[in-house]
Amino acid sequence: MPNARYTGNLMPAILKIGAYRFFFYSNENNEPAHIHIQRERALAKFWLTPVSLASSTRFSAKEIRELQRQVEKNRTSLLEAWNEYFKS
Repeated sequence: MPNARYTGNLMPAILKIGAYRFFFYSNENNEPAHIHIQRERALAKFWLTPVSLASSTRFSAKEIRELQRQVEKNRTSLLEAWNEYFKS
């Protein structure tokens, strides 16, 4: 997993799986830990504790299920990246 410290980046990319980019916005530290996932113009947001879908646009139900599996699989690394970026 890449280092989550991206000085000045408004959307630090944490993980890339195929066409999916996992990232968070640098100004969202006032919200509970979460991750955004983008593929082209489709976007989803998942809470990390516990893993649950917060919002989604343009993803099919099948894609959402697969994205949730990926978030669950990578949850520890995603939380570490969140904490490293926002707690520093």
